Amino acid sequence: MESDSSATSPVAAPAPGAVFFDGASNRRRVVALKLSDALEIRQDGALLARWVFADIRRADSPSGLLRLSCLTAPSLARLEIRDGALIATLVARCDALEADLPNRRGVAAIVGWSLAAAVSIVLVVLFGVPLAAERLTPLVPDSFERRLGDVAEAQVKVLFDGKPCSNAAGQAAFTKLVGRLRESAGFDNSVQSSVLATSVPNAFALPGGKVFLFDGLLEKAENPDEIAGVLAHELGHLRHRDSMRELIHNGGTSFLIGLLFGDVTGSGALIFASRSLVTSSYSREAESNADTFAIETMHSLGRPAKPMGELMFRVTGKEGGKGLSLVSSHPLTEDRLARMDKADVASRPNGPPLLSSAEWQALKGICVSAKGKL
Repeated sequence: MESDSSATSPVAAPAPGAVFFDGASNRRRVVALKLSDALEIRQDGALLARWVFADIRRADSPSGLLRLSCLTAPSLARLEIRDGALIATLVARCDALEADLPNRRGVAAIVGWSLAAAVSIVLVVLFGVPLAAERLTPLVPDSFERRLGDVAEAQVKVLFDGKPCSNAAGQAAFTKLVGRLRESAGFDNSVQSSVLATSVPNAFALPGGKVFLFDGLLEKAENPDEIAGVLAHELGHLRHRDSMRELIHNGGTSFLIGLLFGDVTGSGALIFASRSLVTSSYSREAESNADTFAIETMHSLGRPAKPMGELMFRVTGKEGGKGLSLVSSHPLTEDRLARMDKADVASRPNGPPLLSSAEWQALKGICVSAKGKL
């Protein structure tokens, strides 16, 4: 720092490493500092700026560097000092150096508000989104839901690499079985159904009245009632519009979680929501309601519902010891089987078979063509 005869304190010689940005340009200036009744910033003897100590504030800076700003200087003006002795002197003179930095109370307030915002998002996800999905689902036009189903159908065939099975005799048996179920459940001819040649043991419904049965599940079935119960269950999802409800629910949930973790564009929500059309797991309540629908439909045809539970148990095995049943997205298979068994005992269904033995064998071979497996 330079000598100043008018200063009451020792005069400062040029401070090593003092760098000044005037806030008007990006030019980096190596400067000399002089402390008198204010901080003078000079370069080659010329006065660049004069900062009153009371107006100087600390700016964000890494360890070993003191970065300063001034209330009366341009907002982007900064002074950077690395000399330890000069830093100590300035800190002693600038009584309001820390005035605009968050104190402990301010940090606590920031943390508190952040936690409150996170908790609010979680509460909306847990309670607000399901309520919104429940209220919005009935308002979605059928035409829009059918378009969603068409888009999802294309994704299904790509995702599971499945081709529609078209063996004539098997298709005739499948059409007869679905027709019996559809008429008993009160659906019109707009419901579309098909069997896909894929080894995945599954069946599901899509928005707009589309039901898919996978050949992998058909192979594990031992009688028509098992498949009929599964199809009736999926018709229950269609009747309650569960696919549309889950789409709204999962999309809203993904969007809010994206906000919580930084996906402000919502792109993750769109991807998650569209994929949920073909991979979503319905809630316990939705699964239970679809089971009720299947039981009532099968009993109206004079057929038992228990075979459906037996098929599911054959596919999944006992689930009670595999994890926490309280957080499972669906009722345990053994519980569903017991419920269907109890319902059959009370109802004692004794109607004629839905398919003859020959028709059942044809349905089992629906994915077999003249050249072998599709």
